[in-house]
Order: sequence, then structure tokens, then C-alpha cells
Amino acid sequence: MKVELPYGDGAIPVTLPAGTRRLSSAPEGGLPPLADLDGAVRAALAAPRGLPRIRDLVKPGAQVTIAFDDHTVGSFGPIRPVAIRAVLDELAEAGVTRSQVRLVCANALHRMLRPGELRRLLDDRLADEYAGRLSCHDAEDPSQITDLGPTPEHGYPVEVSRLVTDADLTVYVNTNYIRGFTGGWKSVCIGLSTWKSIRVTHDPDGMSMSLERNRMHAVLDEMGHHLEQRLGRRIFKIDTLLADPFQAAQVLAGGVDETRRAALETQARRFPSRRAAAPDPCDILVYGVPDSSPYAIWASVNPILTLISMGLGYLGGMIDAAGKPGCTVVMAAAARDAWDRVHHPSYPDVWERVLSQTLDAYEITARFEAAYARHAEYIEAYRHHFAFHPIHGILATHPLKRLRRVGRVIVAGARDPHVPRHLGFEVASSVEEAIDQAVRLHGPGASIGVVEQAGMPADPERRPAQGATEAL
Repeated sequence: MKVELPYGDGAIPVTLPAGTRRLSSAPEGGLPPLADLDGAVRAALAAPRGLPRIRDLVKPGAQVTIAFDDHTVGSFGPIRPVAIRAVLDELAEAGVTRSQVRLVCANALHRMLRPGELRRLLDDRLADEYAGRLSCHDAEDPSQITDLGPTPEHGYPVEVSRLVTDADLTVYVNTNYIRGFTGGWKSVCIGLSTWKSIRVTHDPDGMSMSLERNRMHAVLDEMGHHLEQRLGRRIFKIDTLLADPFQAAQVLAGGVDETRRAALETQARRFPSRRAAAPDPCDILVYGVPDSSPYAIWASVNPILTLISMGLGYLGGMIDAAGKPGCTVVMAAAARDAWDRVHHPSYPDVWERVLSQTLDAYEITARFEAAYARHAEYIEAYRHHFAFHPIHGILATHPLKRLRRVGRVIVAGARDPHVPRHLGFEVASSVEEAIDQAVRLHGPGASIGVVEQAGMPADPERRPAQGATEAL
């Protein structure tokens, strides 16, 4: 069987043994792009789900916050400025002037964006008009945060930006759904929150891509309902499903719960269950890991992002569904000993100081989480120098939990072989060589599956030419 696997900035051709099974977590068919994005947005705003129209939710003199997704969701088309302008027009019908509106990028603990990067997400005219009223969320500035207390059901702490609590109306523009991971209350209760609230869902077992019974979103729903109860008003949401990173396919508007429910109905029709895709688990799983990451957009990848966050995390979701206990994972990855110390300053520190002591995700959380959450130097870099929050380097190690199921990992094509070896992974010069090693371990009757992945957010300026291939 001949396939191409993602690798580096392109793909590599690979010959797999006869009998290898194709396992797909990719959507079944794409969504067609909207022919008239502005018309679709305005139609959604004219018939919101579960809420009155925006023009009926405010009065003249109202203060309004419009929040929007940051760059990590991988949406680079015009949905943000188109949606924001449509909201501004609705507000104008109610007598709310544009000077009464604030714009905020909901970057949570991700790095804040430079003015030029914000322009890429919006456009020049909008960025110029709102120059003094456009900001990124700062989760470490107490003056910007309101504590709404714990939820009554489970005591989850709810802290959120004052731009939400002090506004008469908050409108959130969500610009992409990644399976069941993004959207819903994650937009506000993570994107505009603090580590105190975020840590409730951000532990090795807390994150989930599931479209049904999503444990992460169950927590976030409870937080969001508490937030609305404390505010005494609803959050207005615009949700977007994409045809590709530059074109929207569906726009929904209304209450947070109502729009998410509708978005998930579409997603559930597109994405097969991972377990249904692999009814018979395999001894050996094979897949490629590109040189991209949601957290390396307008930045650079590093070994943690490539091998752990992407390799075992976002792209390793099939391991639990399709891999037998003790399985071998073969990942093609051009792992390099390279670090972006401007945008990810805590990552090399985690690599050397933490991962040299333990590869157990739960032990890492117990021993090191508190120190990195409070690391003064790296917090300063987050607040003033466009760096990811220091805790992000710890969060990126959570997918190491999958090593409890995986017998061994073989990285094929690492540019710097000592990088995967630092994690206790084995190396091979090619995917074919790696599979030979795995077959010797599991026996000649070993079952092999090659995983075809759904695309993940990537830097739009690093798109390879169509059909580009790399040599190992």
C-alpha cells in the first residue's frame, strides 16, 4: 500500500505492508463555502436562536463588548470583520454608537497579538477605527478580572474579564469549530478567563474533542450558566463552521447553548466516531506529524509541540480508540532541536528541567504546575512581550498520558534524533524501517493501521505547494 503522510512542511511517500488498514478520523465530506458571507451573517443575526435580536437587547447609551477568537483556531478569512460590522449595524439600529463598543481578542493564556497581527485577523479599517478600544485579554491583570464566585453545583471558580461583566451586552464571534473541542462556553469561560478557572478543565484528563458527552464542555456549561445567572443577562454568540481556513460554510447566531447545539448537529453528521472507525484495535499505528501547531501560528514549532502536543495529543486521538494496550506508535516527524524563545519561553525550560525528571503527565501536573503558573519572569513575557503564559508549557505535556497505553513510540525521520530520544522514544530513518522494528516486536501477524487525520489549525503563511513532498 502506498500512501503519503504529513511530514515537515509537506508530505512523504510511504510504502506500507499489505493488509494495512486505513483508519480515518477525517470528516466525511467537506462543507461548501458560503457564496455570500455578509448575507449569511446578517440572516443569522436577523433570526437568532433562543434570544431576541441584538438591536432588541440594548438601549441607547449601552456599553457593548465584542470579543473574537484569536489566531490559534486557524480561521483566517474575513469572518471576524464581516461579523463585527454586522453587529455594529444592529447596534446602530438601537441607537448604540460605535464609540460605545470595545473589541477584545479572547486569547486566554495564549500569547497576545501584536498590532499588525490583530490587523490580519480584522482588517486595516476596523483596526484603525478601534485603535484605542481594541485589546487582547490579559489573564494576569487583576484590574481586568471579575470574580463571579463558584458554581453552586460543583464549586468551579468563575473568573472573567471585566469587559464582559461591565458591559450591557457581550457578543462573541467564534470563527471555527474543531470537532467538539472549540465553541460553546469555551469561548468566554476559557478565552476571557484566568488560570484559576481554566485549570478546572486543563488537566491531563480534562480536555476533550468529543461531539457527544464532552466532559470538558459539561464543566464549561456549568460555568457559563453561572456567569449568566450572576450577570442577569445572556451572552450573544455568533458561531462559525468553516469550509476551509479562509472560507466560512455556516454561520449561527443566538444564545451560547443554542448555537453550539446547532453546530454540533452539523459536526456529528460529518465526523465519524473514532471508535467506530477502528472496531478492531491495531498492534501498530502509523501517522504523520507536520511542522505545524495551533500554538505555532505566526511563531515556530518546537519538540514539545511536535512530538507531544501534536504527535500524542491533537493527532494522537486515535491511539485510545484504535491502538491495543501496549501498541507501537510510528510517527513520521521532522523533529528538530529548535526553540522559539520569544513566543514559547517556558517550553525549553520544561523540556530540560521537567521532562528530564519524569514523563508521567500526572506527576508533571502535581509537581510542577504551581511553579510554572506563578513564574514571574515568564508571566512578564506573557503580559508584555507576546509570549505564551508559562503554564502553557506544562499543559502541552498532558498528552504524555497516552504513554500509559502505548508500549513504545518510534519517530521516523527526526532531523535531530536526540530530540525524540530525550522522551524515551526510539528513532528510525524511515517509516518502513520503523514498521520493521515494530513487527519484530509484535510478531509477523501484527495488525497495522495507518491513520488519516482531519486537518488542524496551521500557519497560513506556511502552506506547501500542492503535491509537495519531502525526502527523509
